[in-house]
Order: sequence, then structure tokens, then C-alpha cells
Amino acid sequence: MPAKYDAIIIGGGHNGLVAAAYLARAKKSVLVLERRYIVGGACVTEETFPGFKVSTAAYVNSLFRPEIIRDLRLRDFGFEVLERNPASFSPFLDGRYLMLGADAAADQAEIAKFSQRDAQNYPAYEAMLERVAAVVEPTLVQPPPNVLRPRINDLAKMGRLVRAFQKMGPGMSEALEVLTGPARTILDRWFESEQLKATLGTDAIIGAFAAPSMPGTAYVLFHHVMGETNGKRGVWSYVRGGMGGLTQALANAAQAGGAQIRTEAEVSKIMVERGRVKGVVLSSGEQFEASQVASNADCNVTFNKLMDAADLPSDFLEAVNRIDYSSASLKINVALASLPNFTALPGTHVGPQHRGTVHLCPDQDYIERGYDDAKYGRPSKDPIVECTIPSAVDETVAPPGRHLMSMFVQFAPYKLKEGTWNDGLKASVADRCFEIVEQYAPGFTSSVIGRQILSPLDLERTFGLTGGNIFQGAMPLHQLFMLRPVAGYANYRTPVKGLFLCGSATHPGGGVMGAAGWNAAREMLR
Repeated sequence: MPAKYDAIIIGGGHNGLVAAAYLARAKKSVLVLERRYIVGGACVTEETFPGFKVSTAAYVNSLFRPEIIRDLRLRDFGFEVLERNPASFSPFLDGRYLMLGADAAADQAEIAKFSQRDAQNYPAYEAMLERVAAVVEPTLVQPPPNVLRPRINDLAKMGRLVRAFQKMGPGMSEALEVLTGPARTILDRWFESEQLKATLGTDAIIGAFAAPSMPGTAYVLFHHVMGETNGKRGVWSYVRGGMGGLTQALANAAQAGGAQIRTEAEVSKIMVERGRVKGVVLSSGEQFEASQVASNADCNVTFNKLMDAADLPSDFLEAVNRIDYSSASLKINVALASLPNFTALPGTHVGPQHRGTVHLCPDQDYIERGYDDAKYGRPSKDPIVECTIPSAVDETVAPPGRHLMSMFVQFAPYKLKEGTWNDGLKASVADRCFEIVEQYAPGFTSSVIGRQILSPLDLERTFGLTGGNIFQGAMPLHQLFMLRPVAGYANYRTPVKGLFLCGSATHPGGGVMGAAGWNAAREMLR
């Protein structure tokens, strides 16, 4: 007879582990099934190079909900964050640089090197984003209303949200623009310095197949400034020991509550009987039964690969198949013999230029041209490269005297006009990225002792991310909030009774946030 559980979680990514931990805490019998040899999904630490602890995919932390950290006592299970100070370093080929995130006064002094007007406007810009965050952030940790079949509580939710926006007064129009409009329009209105706008604008395209001039990118920009570290808003951090430090703590918390976790356990089918979920079948043929199943996979994997179309309403499946997974992100992990020595701020020992995100982008037009290449199915001739060096803050991720770099690259489209994402193309894109870093830090390439290149196709194959989309589905307005994943099913439920979604495919979307798993668990317990 198949083993029976109260709940089965498909996929041991961070959201799946959050859901498992909350269900186990509620005394439910829970089984987590993970396809890979390690839990964590795209939030893992792996020894890609001997002696190095590599955050293979996700690489920085800020969005993960503080409520979950407290509830699950993750610090007791080894979770520790290390603040980055400053937050970012943007060197320029003319020998100048812009450093942000140390403190408000230092930020203004840095910006004033390029524009006194921008330095004066920057605090007001940040205050504007704070006002928007005050309205949006409470919605992250609650199921959105059902717009197709609203009940009284759905109408009440919509009413509260409308009233929250109304309280913003004249600022409401700008808040709505932040949530729906182009990042470039907003940045151009607030600032005149291209150096500042380029630094801020790169956050508007991370993980998105879009240029800053396109509607929806302002939300991606905003999405990346909502988080906090140790109670400090907008501060990003590294997880000690790599991003797997978070998911290992989540796994330990779930197991402490009684949840069982199995790795190398690939689910091949979700069993449905008379409109209700019955359990799952593994690729090995093993079966497990449960009255509830939650999929941490995206909608394409869940509904097209793990289920029979006959078990789903045709209109629902049509909506699922309209979900946009466009992606143009490529990740390079690099083992270094020494730190990059930037011409704009020389130094071979750890300095402020090494601690935060290094933006290698001269202006907004540079981003637009990079997107132009990708929209025609070509990797960008001049890619936008963001670098982080976690070993500058966390001594545990690299051997003594060595360093580790993550390079997150835009734009490398999943769908190519010519050819495929083979080793030759990956190597040529990585070589071009290294050439760009070399322009700002001569000698960088000679310090490389190992590299791992993850194309969008690799992200799909390794982590089950359709199209290589790191958000489990793009995040334009029509795929957010009460329309995520599809209208009528934003409450983590599906047309199959007892079958739930708990991953980034649902509200509030991508990023290492944990809110989707938390929200889904609460819906499962209702």
C-alpha cells in the first residue's frame, strides 16, 4: 500500500520548505519530494570548485520575510545574514565611480560628484518608494482577491487596497506608475545623471526580458528595493556559507517539526481521482498518497508535465499556456586567485568597492542596446554585467587568499534566432563578459582559476525553471497580484480539490521571499 500523508510538497525549493515547515508546525504529516540531490531549488550552496561554497543560482538576500525567520526560528538552525556596506559600486571608464548604500549622507555626497540636483532629489525619491512600499508590502503576505468569483472577503480586500492608495493623496498617481510604468520614465523625471540612472536602472531588468523604457520595469525596480536585513529597509545581504544556508535552515526547521524530506525523488505524475488530488507517483514508480498536494514547480511543469489534461478544465489550461516565461538571464560563477583591482578605485585587499554589487553599466542607452540584441534572438554584444564578491564579506565561501564572484548577466535570450545554447556559445558569452570586467579591472581574467556558466537553458534543465525564467513566470502587470498565476486562482488553489501551488509562480512572485510558501500553507490549513 502507498504511504499516506496529510500533505505532500513537490519540490524542495525555499517556498516549498517554508510551506512544509508551517504545515509540520501545525502537526500535519508532511513529505517533501525533491528531484535533485540537495534541497533548496535555485537557492543552494554547492562546492562547484574545490574548497569554494558557490551560491549556484540565487546569490543575495533581502526579500525573505522577517516574519518567517522569527516564526520558524531560523537563526537557531544556523541561518545568518551578513550586511553589505556599501550596497553598490559603479566604476566608470573615465576613472570616476559611484558608491551607494553606506548611509544617507554618504549617498548624497557620492551622487553630488555627478549632480548636485540629483543629490538633493535622492532622499525624496527614496521617500516616495517607501510610501509605495507601505501600501504594497502588506499585500505580499496575504492571498489576493478572486476577481472572477469574488466573495464578500474578496470585495473587502479590494476595498482596503483602494483606501490605502487613496490615503496617498496626490502621490497615488506616481505610486500606480511605479507599479505599472517604465522605470526609465521615472528615473528620467527624478534625475539627470546617467551614472546614477544606470546604477538604479539595472535593478529594473534583473530577471526580466525587457528594457527600462518598457512598461512594467518600474515594478521590477521597486521589487528589488522592498526588502530588509536585520530590520534595515532596502539593505541587501549575503547568507553566511552561501544561499544554501537559508534553505538548509528551512529544511532543518521543517524536519524539527516532523516533516520528512527525500532528495533524488523526482515526481512524474500528480494523481487525481474524480476531481480531487490523490497523491503522486515518482519516476521510480513509488506512490505516495495525500489529501493535499502543493507544487513548488511552475505552472508549465505542474499542469503540463505532471498532470493529464483531462483532469483540468480546458479554459484553465488555456490560461496557463498563455503565461509568459520570457527570459534573458545568464549566470557565471567564478573562482578567483585574487580580488579585482578596479582602475576607478584601486586596491588588491578587500575594500568598500568589493563588498556590494558591482554595476558595470555606463548609462541607460547601454541597457537599451543590450535589449535590442536580445529581442532579435541574439545574446547582447555588450551585456549588462552585475558582479558580487561574497568572499569579501563572508570568509567561509572561499579558501584563504582566494575569492568567489557571481556574475549575473543580461541579456542572453532563452530562444535564439540561430543555433542553440551549446558549450561554444556559452564560452563566447562568458569571454565577452570577462572582457568587459577587464576594461574596469585590468588583470581580472588572469586571476580566474575556474568558472561555471549557466545559460537560460541550463537554468531550465537544472532547476526546472521553464524558459530559464528565475521568477517562475515573467512579472508584467498582467501576471501579478490577483492575476498570478491566472485570474480566479490567485489564492494558491487550483481547479483540482486539494491541489495547491506554493512557489514563485504564485503571488507575490519571484525572488527569495518565502511569502508564497507561507501564504499557501495558511490556505492549506484553513
